[in-house]
Amino acid sequence: MKFPLAISVGVAVLTLSACTMQSASSETDGMPTGSGLRPAALQSALNAVRDAGMIGVYMEVRDGDQTWNGTAGVADIATGAPIGPDMVHRVGSITKTFVAAAIMQQVEQGRIGLDTSIGDYLPQLVPGERGAKITVRMLLDNTSGLAEHLPYSFPSLAAFFGGTQLSSESLDEHRFTQFDPVELIGMGVSAPPATSAPGATPGVYSNTNYFLLAQLLEKVTGTAFQTYIAENVIARAGLEHTAFPDGPTLTAAHPRMYEALFGMIDPPRDYSVYDMSWALPGAGLVSTMSDLNRFYRMLLSGQIVSQDSLTQMQRTVPVIALDGSHLEYGFGLHKVRTPAGEIFWGHDGSVFGTQSLSLTSADGTRQMSVTMNLVRWNELGPDGKPKPHPIDDALTALYQVAMGGK
Repeated sequence: MKFPLAISVGVAVLTLSACTMQSASSETDGMPTGSGLRPAALQSALNAVRDAGMIGVYMEVRDGDQTWNGTAGVADIATGAPIGPDMVHRVGSITKTFVAAAIMQQVEQGRIGLDTSIGDYLPQLVPGERGAKITVRMLLDNTSGLAEHLPYSFPSLAAFFGGTQLSSESLDEHRFTQFDPVELIGMGVSAPPATSAPGATPGVYSNTNYFLLAQLLEKVTGTAFQTYIAENVIARAGLEHTAFPDGPTLTAAHPRMYEALFGMIDPPRDYSVYDMSWALPGAGLVSTMSDLNRFYRMLLSGQIVSQDSLTQMQRTVPVIALDGSHLEYGFGLHKVRTPAGEIFWGHDGSVFGTQSLSLTSADGTRQMSVTMNLVRWNELGPDGKPKPHPIDDALTALYQVAMGGK
């Protein structure tokens, strides 16, 4: 059971002494026997992630009508303030599920055709024969062949995509940069294609696709994509702590977000203050674990889009993630199979300093949302690949318990 990170090539973090960590949990006492949540096992697994070197980790697990929240570690290394289960966090590419749901709402209204060429809608952004061949469906499921813009907008991260340069220079240079989305799309469109032809499988995961979908949403609705999603997806789901950030600073309580960049940033640097225009429609949302669980529960029960739209969203194709792993990818949804063969749906996401994962069982009874505030903790080996780290095994064990495993 592997969970690739949508904007990273591996999991990585600098190990810290366990004695600097604190742990806390809530809603664990008085849990009915047989609820399936196993609070003690969940907290033990969460503590093991902290003890393996994670700075802070927190999660919400649901089983039927029962809920468990747990935390381990700290939100701020400098102050030692404990991480809290209600803190907001940047959820990275989980944003793509929200964008895909918004697009499907417009498909239901007849304003967007899944098999209509993006060139018919946005000829200035994807011109000519290529625009005629790439459909909206291909953008949603990452089979368009359009390249990822990140190695061009953040050149010091080019090694993530087959280049040689890897440093934090771009991260620091662009902390307050307001990128033009059309310029970022242009980088992806003008780059060499990621696949042999539009629609070819396996597809290749690319944030350029979701920048184009945001532009499409704005064209057909006449409003900013953030506004449309806030009014028609976030509000419909009743989410109270989910929004696109207004500026680089988060105003609600949140953890610091520490980036280690495979040991190249030592000690890890806090990137919680960051302008998210570089990834806004693909990875820009801020949310809480409770909101994420509620959103996916409602989406997968047909309360955000119709059942017909949900069926389309859950038709998966093979897609190569940015870390080289293979996904079963639908429209803004991953299909995940547990070792026991159970199917979960959801998404993961990583931005500078934080990563999240939210999964819901196919029958909707079991949910897990988890986030952590240290990323890319693995050092790189001589082959340039991340070396194994105790955090990796601890996270796998945590996910298994959270998803109902023994």
